[in-house]
Amino acid sequence: MRYHLTRRGAAGFGAALLVAGGLAAAATEASAQSGEPIKLGFSMALTGPLAPNGKQSLLGAQIWADEVNAKGGLLGRKVELVHYDDQSNPTNVPGIYTKLIEIDKVDVVMGPYGTNLNAPALPVVMQKNKLFVGFFALDINSEFHYPKYFSMLPTGPTPREAFTEGFFQAAAAQNPKPATVALVSEDAEFARNACDGARNNAKAGGFNIIYDKTFPPGTTDFSPIIHALQATNADIVAVCSYPLSSVGIVQSVRELGFKPKMLGGAMVGLQALAFKDKLKGKLNGIVNYETWVPSPKLLAPAAEFFKVYQERAKGQGIDPLGYYLGGWGYADFQLIGQAIEGAGTVDNDKLAEYFRTHEFKTIMGDIKFGKNGEWTKSGMLQVQYHGLTDAANLETWRGMSYQTVISPPDQKTGALVYPYEKAAE
Repeated sequence: MRYHLTRRGAAGFGAALLVAGGLAAAATEASAQSGEPIKLGFSMALTGPLAPNGKQSLLGAQIWADEVNAKGGLLGRKVELVHYDDQSNPTNVPGIYTKLIEIDKVDVVMGPYGTNLNAPALPVVMQKNKLFVGFFALDINSEFHYPKYFSMLPTGPTPREAFTEGFFQAAAAQNPKPATVALVSEDAEFARNACDGARNNAKAGGFNIIYDKTFPPGTTDFSPIIHALQATNADIVAVCSYPLSSVGIVQSVRELGFKPKMLGGAMVGLQALAFKDKLKGKLNGIVNYETWVPSPKLLAPAAEFFKVYQERAKGQGIDPLGYYLGGWGYADFQLIGQAIEGAGTVDNDKLAEYFRTHEFKTIMGDIKFGKNGEWTKSGMLQVQYHGLTDAANLETWRGMSYQTVISPPDQKTGALVYPYEKAAE
């Protein structure tokens, strides 16, 4: 089956074929002979602004592979991770995935980290009619409806809304309820998608959107943006941004004394230890999404993995805890491992059918896939940071003393401190 390339980022596909240098079309995949490794291919951000997240994800995947191989592999074959550094740059992705499929001839392709990197990979994979497990990619299959795509991101059946749903629900529960909202987003794939969801959540909650603007990727001076937000006097401010922009916005908010009643939403990067350690007390009061926290309930099934991760992370210059993406990197490959074992093959059509019809057990929870390859149930969290000082260190980040899960109800660890100014003290 062929698919038209209509999404932004698909333009890179033609260039990727040129990079491939006139390679002949791949022959029909032959049955793997006994003893040949099962090759799982992907790109990962090991340099550039997404590297703090990409490196911990890769270590999680490597721990999974080592454990599987120590037990004899999958279907009696060792597994081999074939990966390349995409440098956090979406333009590098089509060429890498063309190489993985046409030259390296991997059995299965897995996603890179993040929406902006998965979006240009998907059209390449679709042209080759391969299974694709996206990794932390927000709603990239909503236009294509590609039946062999599955998302490793706990956003559930309404992925765009999931990042800020808890944010707006918390705001709506206040008395008096805040009335006006300002939306600001980075002009990039993830942020646009998340802001679409924030817009829908605001309208559904009866909030009046009085400001709705984007800013270009690569922005370094956020003071004009914060000044514009201050001028609106909006009650709450929802931000959809990528790591460096998230850090810059938080710093400018503090420098300029901006104090809306609520601030946060879908700011990527604040979950990573490297950025938490940079911002420390500047995080106080912010309400933002999380995909996992070390609460007793969530840590229990993953505790053994994190012991291994934290030991192996020593001296590698990567996130020493792995809480944001280390566990997810491991769980991502648990999915494909269970599918290969369950289906008894690496045939991508049969693997896709297995994904559609089975529930998966991972250290990050149970997963079942539905429409467009998204989860049937959301696992997204909203947390509020509080009580942080410049003395915050690794032991601070290891626990829950500085963050409260305010939603969903079944994961809640405490109540929202409102307004922002009160928690920001």
